[in-house]
Amino acid sequence: MKKWKRGASLLSTAALLGMTIACSSGGDADKETNNKGEKEPQSSNSIQTSGFPISQEAVTLKIFAQKSPPNGPYKDMLVFQEYEKMTNVKIVWEDVPSEGFVERKNLLFASNELPDALFKAGISQLEAVKYGSSGMLVPLEDLIVKYAPNLQALFDKYPEILASIKAPDGHIYALPAIVTLGAARTDKPWINKSWLEALNLKEPETTDELLTVLRAFRDGDPNGNGKKDEIPVSEWDRNALINSMAGSWGLDFQMGYNINIQDGKVKIWLADPAFKEYLQYLHQLYQEKLIDPELFTQNASQFVAKMASGNLGYFHNQASDPFTDKKEDFAGIAPLAGPDGERKGWGRPVARDFGTFAITSVNKNPEATMRWIDYFYGDEGSIFFRYGIEGQTYNKKADGLPEYTEEILTDKRGTGTTIGQFSPWPGGGAPHLINENNSSAINPPEVQAAQEKMDPYMPKEILGAPIFDDATSKEVNTLRQDLDTYVGETTSKLITGALSFDKWDAYVKTLNQMDLSRLESIYQEAYDKNK
Repeated sequence: MKKWKRGASLLSTAALLGMTIACSSGGDADKETNNKGEKEPQSSNSIQTSGFPISQEAVTLKIFAQKSPPNGPYKDMLVFQEYEKMTNVKIVWEDVPSEGFVERKNLLFASNELPDALFKAGISQLEAVKYGSSGMLVPLEDLIVKYAPNLQALFDKYPEILASIKAPDGHIYALPAIVTLGAARTDKPWINKSWLEALNLKEPETTDELLTVLRAFRDGDPNGNGKKDEIPVSEWDRNALINSMAGSWGLDFQMGYNINIQDGKVKIWLADPAFKEYLQYLHQLYQEKLIDPELFTQNASQFVAKMASGNLGYFHNQASDPFTDKKEDFAGIAPLAGPDGERKGWGRPVARDFGTFAITSVNKNPEATMRWIDYFYGDEGSIFFRYGIEGQTYNKKADGLPEYTEEILTDKRGTGTTIGQFSPWPGGGAPHLINENNSSAINPPEVQAAQEKMDPYMPKEILGAPIFDDATSKEVNTLRQDLDTYVGETTSKLITGALSFDKWDAYVKTLNQMDLSRLESIYQEAYDKNK
């Protein structure tokens, strides 16, 4: 690993003393049992209730972790080496490459040879229910209340988080990444403003105006090369195309599915007349050769190349990094108003990457473990987690936000891999907070400006996918697998014209025969339980 220069103290004394948590309950370990009659793991009385170190006596934890491709060995990471000095908590890491992580994780649980905790764990909702109800993962909610002030503050501010991490038995068995930065949770509409200027057009604000603009992009040679090679519209794939302008027809994506919620009622809109009208609009775009004909077959790298080329007129993407060299050509615009004036954006929930961290039943220091992870869910700790040490791996810009050093940004290995040697966040799926104070690297001015245009049209609350019990989860998976396959195939044919809209009633009838109403009732029950 590259050796970083030693620098000034990471944190001020005042900041360290500002972290306060409730006192440990202590007690006789032999008398403390859980609701299954099993002995609860107990922490040492040396655990501190605020500030650092977390413990006056050294604590050692064994953590099983997923190592993403950009990450170096966890034991060599500057962030964790410094954090051990701050906390007096030593981590014995077992970091497993992503390619074999799932198999190794399954083997851990199958053999009951558990670590103290799992990090970047990729625990599914079904696994959380299975291993939590069996006692292999410990409930976290009481630990959070007592020892995780940063997490608790986020739960208080964003109560919708709990609806997507709380198991049917009421317990929390795993923690998500939490993303409060709006710009990191939306796919923004981008338009080629250089083409608008070349053709003397204004930014479209309605779906009808977009149609006019796209026709001009197709026919007006805005790139000036004398060829009709412009691509008016493209997206990642069919799903991204469906998602792109659904809000202009009043269609939302709540609870991780094609769901609108109005007046407490869950509505899966796959058979809704508004969806038919939206598909007819997309069919018109395709019929007029305004949609990229490769959209239904291209892979991700092909779409990234199209964004990078600058030869796209209108598309959606979360950030501007795929087209950094052409960013002056593009501008984010607001969601478009549809035929009935509907103008909605859509986004992902605040709780992202479910199951990033969990504590197991063999852990003898759950309080210390919860304090250890909670730091990364606060402003100070999340900057440390993502940027490292001021003066060594980052500096503060004029606006006070962190920025990686020039040495890191120009490293020949690439920024992600370079950062991944001292921090575990590259590669995604890490348990921490992502907000406006720690994301200047992924939230440049043009992305923030695009988000600000979306903000007035975003839902006040975006609910994540609920956690179902084992039997319900299997039923949902079966229903959705059949429905999603049929909807995907049929809507692709409707958009391309391979299937006539005269067949819409037959499509709706088939959805009903596939028990769409049952799936809707399951989501309604989950909504009612968690609201």
